[in-house]
Amino acid sequence: MKYSLILIFSILTCLSTFAQKDKITLVIHGGAGTILKENMTPELEKAYHDKMQEALRKGYEILKNGGKSLDAVTEVIKILEDSPLFNAGKGAVFSADGKNELDASVMDGATLKAGSCASVMTVKNPITLARRIMENSPHVMLIGRGAEKFAQEQGLTIVPNEYFQTETRLKQLKKEKGEKIKEKNKKKDKDDSSLLDQMPQDKFGTVGCVALDEYGNIVAGTSTGGMSNKKWNRVGDSPIIGAGTYANNQTCGVSATGHGEYFIRAVVAYDISALMEYQGMSLEQAANRVVMEKLVKMGGEGGIVALDKNGNIAMPFNSPGMYRGYIKADGQAQTFIYK
Repeated sequence: MKYSLILIFSILTCLSTFAQKDKITLVIHGGAGTILKENMTPELEKAYHDKMQEALRKGYEILKNGGKSLDAVTEVIKILEDSPLFNAGKGAVFSADGKNELDASVMDGATLKAGSCASVMTVKNPITLARRIMENSPHVMLIGRGAEKFAQEQGLTIVPNEYFQTETRLKQLKKEKGEKIKEKNKKKDKDDSSLLDQMPQDKFGTVGCVALDEYGNIVAGTSTGGMSNKKWNRVGDSPIIGAGTYANNQTCGVSATGHGEYFIRAVVAYDISALMEYQGMSLEQAANRVVMEKLVKMGGEGGIVALDKNGNIAMPFNSPGMYRGYIKADGQAQTFIYK
């Protein structure tokens, strides 16, 4: 009898684990804005799909092999931060004084712990700093030189600010300032940054990821270079917990991209979770209410990616386009750009 009970318990445990593995899900975004097919070259469109597919597959491999959602989100966002296609990490936009100021955040839905950084200029992957702040400090947010000092103490990769800069983003800054652009006679970069030259820059290139692992834990993370030509150490919604990032295992995880001032005022990420918790809305209902109604009435543009505790996905946006994608337990990565 004793051994029979042990066998039954083992079978139930295996079935439970399988059921959770069947729910592993990961969803990403790479920014929203005026992204129209008529303005996109085939080469650039392929580059975006390829990079998003790469990121999704990386996250999927971690989740499929029993990894945690926190690790999946960190590694996925690092891939996007390292690509000059997005306004995060390498290829971040310039501030008005010609520097790159980076923001990031992460939140664990199991513990409701969070970490974020803002206005950092020398940390190669800001998402790793946000994670260390969450895990290894008593604080939620660190900014500027203090955040960079903490990053050094944590042994994170430090780079000169010039590492983040690309010629394309510099052209964008000069255009916004009304300055004449002098073409440099130099060899083409080995990365994808030059493909962006023909693209209108009216977009919010923030990157983000939300993951659900086999243990039922949801983690959300977001990273950005902020707004081009920003002044006075402006900080948007990306590092603000509840505005650009939020995660709660009982409801959902959310990562946002858009005009940060509106997303802060609307408390977008938390509002979606709150509508689910207090009004019993589904993820889709809550996400649409906030992005397609509340934000639109305020005049805010952008979108979000989110998933709930059952692996349901929502990716609403009120701008012409949003780089986005997801992958579920079947391992089939799906990526999209336009409406």
